[in-house]
Amino acid sequence: MNYLAHLFLAKNTPEFQIGNLLGDFVKGSLEKYQNYYHQDILQGIKHHRQIDYFTDNHPIFIQSKNRISQSRKRFAGIIIDIGYDRLLSSHWKQFSEETLEDFITRMYNILENNQNILPEKLQKALPRMIEQNWLGSYQTREGINLTFQRIAKRIKRVNNLATAQEELINNYKGIEKDFLEFFPELYTYAKAL
Repeated sequence: MNYLAHLFLAKNTPEFQIGNLLGDFVKGSLEKYQNYYHQDILQGIKHHRQIDYFTDNHPIFIQSKNRISQSRKRFAGIIIDIGYDRLLSSHWKQFSEETLEDFITRMYNILENNQNILPEKLQKALPRMIEQNWLGSYQTREGINLTFQRIAKRIKRVNNLATAQEELINNYKGIEKDFLEFFPELYTYAKAL
């Protein structure tokens, strides 16, 4: 899962939601962060890791990854994570009574209000994240394309991830079917943690 899904699946408190986002930025044992982060943030990071483990090992997610062509197979997990966030934004009303726009605005406000505790890398990225509306960009093809381009630039070795949107376009119906089967299971799992 990518940023939108992790924030959505988090318990509805600012600390827990921050922690769920930090799961991509804070690595290693959480013990070294005990004196730095609030317990709810640490629980959010743990929650993020549990969701990633559940997702990466789920047969439906694996099925979605197998829909990706051999030329991009090494990035299949990233492609499907982005694709699932695209589908979450498309099917948002099935899963939330809060509008997607209100949810995104609320998440950006939480991040801005807590910018001083975010890892440096996220602090630097946050103004761009808000200005370019990364959480809302999953709603359009252009936004998905820009997301893949940003990720491709961060990968040090030569890659073909910048044009990975074609994988989602070519396999849309199958990936959408997978998502609609998988996400309710993930939602139930996340709420039970």
